[in-house]
Amino acid sequence: MKKIIILLTAGIFLFSAIHMDVSAAKKAGKLSKEVVQEMSDDIDNITKKIYARALLSPEDNEKLIGIKIQLDNQMLVATATELAPLYYKAGNVYKLRNMKAEAIECYQTILENFSSTALAPKARTALAELGIEVTAPAVTEDSEETEEN
Repeated sequence: MKKIIILLTAGIFLFSAIHMDVSAAKKAGKLSKEVVQEMSDDIDNITKKIYARALLSPEDNEKLIGIKIQLDNQMLVATATELAPLYYKAGNVYKLRNMKAEAIECYQTILENFSSTALAPKARTALAELGIEVTAPAVTEDSEETEEN
């Protein structure tokens, strides 16, 4: 019964967060530096708890879900390189919690949207550790000619 209540609460929170975050992201266009820093701090605190082998509270889980939703919503509006570290940190948290699919999604987002950042090689390595083979895009003669021009 307790699990059902927690799941219902998380579902309600998730639905309201998605609705609020989508409309807020569309209005704001870009996350403020303060919001990005707060999200980074929250992920760091959750990571510390995982390393300390402490159980995450429902509030910690809600923060993690909320951060992921905010990041994904921001990506719908515009990519910004300051999001790459947040995706990387979130991927690490998911990896440490054995949430492989979520970790893979975070790392792949870095490779797809922030391939020129210093975190792209780290994301590639993390994916390899999760058993995901990452290959570089094939270079064709057409693309080589385009790059030369």
